[in-house]
Amino acid sequence: MNKITRLFNERGDRKLLSLYFCAGTPTLDSTAEVIKTMQKRGIDMIEVGIPFSDPMADGPVIQDAATKALKNGMNLQTLFNQLKSIKDEVSIPLILMGYLNPIMQYSIEAFCQSCVESGVSGVIIPDLPFKDYLDDIKPVADRYDVRVIMLITPETSEERIRFIDEHTEGFIYMVSSAATTGAQQSFDEQKQAYFHKINAMNLRNPRMIGFGISNKQTLESAQSNAAGAIIGSKFVQLLDEEKDANRALDRLFEALSK
Repeated sequence: MNKITRLFNERGDRKLLSLYFCAGTPTLDSTAEVIKTMQKRGIDMIEVGIPFSDPMADGPVIQDAATKALKNGMNLQTLFNQLKSIKDEVSIPLILMGYLNPIMQYSIEAFCQSCVESGVSGVIIPDLPFKDYLDDIKPVADRYDVRVIMLITPETSEERIRFIDEHTEGFIYMVSSAATTGAQQSFDEQKQAYFHKINAMNLRNPRMIGFGISNKQTLESAQSNAAGAIIGSKFVQLLDEEKDANRALDRLFEALSK
């Protein structure tokens, strides 16, 4: 069974916490250690960013991390080699998050095969058109049992959300706002109304809320309106400052308790 499917099937009422970081940061060779440390500290699922030179959905913190990772020499082949080396040590789901261009250059078939060989359970491609997903990506990903996770935003129509729900597996990534990634202090009434609207749709897939989660208020709001929360920019910032995953997690958990 795909690890993402197993995680959501077995979580019960427990709220999940997923973290994002950019592969190749803080150093080229630290990716494996960051993943193992996060697993040891109780993180439920990890999104591993594939650095790209034009990350249009990302705010300045993640853009800066991608730039540093590229300068460190990170690329898809290097990432897959690093993940393959720890495949037998990692039991939680790993999801690659990256833009379409480097994945297409690698080739969809080779990408999905490498995902299986390196223990990756899913992929998030923010700039993937849904038609291209249905026509070109989904048939290959399904053959390799790789989940393609789609994003929805407050601007996504109900018709589109239901279509995504019908044609994807794993979970739906609920973007908290239409803006780029980045920490926020609170979710306003407009965002809360969006969360409640999606709750009322009774979708087939579980949902995770991401973008802007950095403290107790935003974490609890996300977790009360979905299966769990995804934190990116806040952890990426702390990892860059500390250069050590354990210390970065200490500070993250402290921030999430306030």
